[in-house]
Amino acid sequence: MSLKFSAAHSSRIKKPTKPPAFKRHSSSASPYSSLPRRKPLQRSTTKPEQADDEDEDLFGDRLDDIGLVKALATDLTLRDVAQAISHIRDKMWSRIPERRAGMNSTRIAEVLNFRASLPPIVTVSHVQALLNSPTAVEREIAELTRGGAIRKVVVGGRGSLGEALILARDLDNMVLKSVLDEELKQKFITLLHKHPTALKLPRSQLSDEEAKMLVHAGFLTSSTSPWTATDVFSRPGDGSRGTMTSLNSISKAASGSLAAVGGEGAVHAAGGSGGGVTLPSTGDYTLALPTTGPFLKLLSSSRAHLLSLLSKSKFREAPESLLRQRWDGGIEANDAASSARQNRDEFGVLPGRTRKWKQFYGITFEWILEECCGAGFLEVFNTGSIGRGVRAL
Repeated sequence: MSLKFSAAHSSRIKKPTKPPAFKRHSSSASPYSSLPRRKPLQRSTTKPEQADDEDEDLFGDRLDDIGLVKALATDLTLRDVAQAISHIRDKMWSRIPERRAGMNSTRIAEVLNFRASLPPIVTVSHVQALLNSPTAVEREIAELTRGGAIRKVVVGGRGSLGEALILARDLDNMVLKSVLDEELKQKFITLLHKHPTALKLPRSQLSDEEAKMLVHAGFLTSSTSPWTATDVFSRPGDGSRGTMTSLNSISKAASGSLAAVGGEGAVHAAGGSGGGVTLPSTGDYTLALPTTGPFLKLLSSSRAHLLSLLSKSKFREAPESLLRQRWDGGIEANDAASSARQNRDEFGVLPGRTRKWKQFYGITFEWILEECCGAGFLEVFNTGSIGRGVRAL
C-alpha cells in the first residue's frame, strides 16, 4: 500500500474551490457578491389600484336572514307618539367632540347655528319605524292632534316630505320667537288652538296685511296670493296696477337706494310671481313652518349618501356595525385600541374631516337609518350570528 493513500481521496468531502469571503484580501469585496443577480420586478401600470378598505366587500355571500325587525326602537320606555317625537329629536345630532374635533371655533358655531335654525319636526314614517303597529300609530296621531298635543303639517313641493309632526308647544315657541308683532303672535296662536286638526286656515280669519306678514315669516303659504310682484312698485292713484305709468315714483328715486328697487322687502313681497294682474282673494292659507327647505335638503342628501354606502356591498346588504363604521367615516372609537393609539400620539381620521360632519352637520347613524327604513328605502333583519343586517330595497 502506498503511503500517500488517505481517506480524503475516497470520501465525499470536497473543499471549496474558492476561498471564503472573509479570507479575501480585497477590501471592496462584498459577502453578497457571489449571489445571483435578479432584475427588479416591474409592476404593470395598467393594473387598477386596490380599492380602499371601506370599499372592499368583506362578505362574499349573502347574510343569514332569520326575520325582519318590526320595531327599530331599543328604548323600552317609548310607549306613545309624543315620547317617540321627543326621542327622535333628541338623538338626531351627535355631540361635538370636546377634543380632536377637527373643526375650528367658526365651524363649530356654524354647525350649532344650523342645527338651531331647523324646525323641530319629524316625519310620520319615522315614528312608524320606531313603534310596532302603524295602524295604532295613525290612530294615536289622530287622537293627539284632536287633543291639541301635536300638530300635523303637510310638506310638499320639490323633495316632498309628506306629513310631518311637531309638538304643539314647539310650534308655539317658534311663533313667539319670530319677528312678528306681539298682537299678531297671540292671534295666530289662538287661531292654531282653535283649529287643532286643520291643515289649512280660513282666509276670512286673517286680514291681507296679517296674512302677508305670516307668509313672509314662513308660517303660511298660499297658491292664490292677493298681491303680486307689481304691487311692490305700484301705489294707489298712480294709474292702473302693473303698467309702466305706475313706475314714475320709483324712477325718481336716487340710484343705488332701496327706494329705486321697490323698498325693503321687495323680493319677499313679490312672492316669485311675475303676473301683472291682481289675483282674486280665493282659497285658504296652508300651514307651513319656517326653514323647512334646508331640512328637506339635508334629509334627501343624507338618505342618498347612506344608500350609496350600502351599494358598495355586493348584494346591497351589510351588517349594521359595518354600515355604521362607513357612515362615521372610520373615526377613532372609544375602545382600548383607540386609547392605546392616542397614548402613542397616533390619531386616525378626525370627525371634522368626514362627510358626516362636513356635509350633514353630525347626523347620527341611528337617526338616518330609522328615517330610511320608515321611508321604505331599507329594511333591517336579524342575522343570528353577527347582529342585525341592513338591506336596500
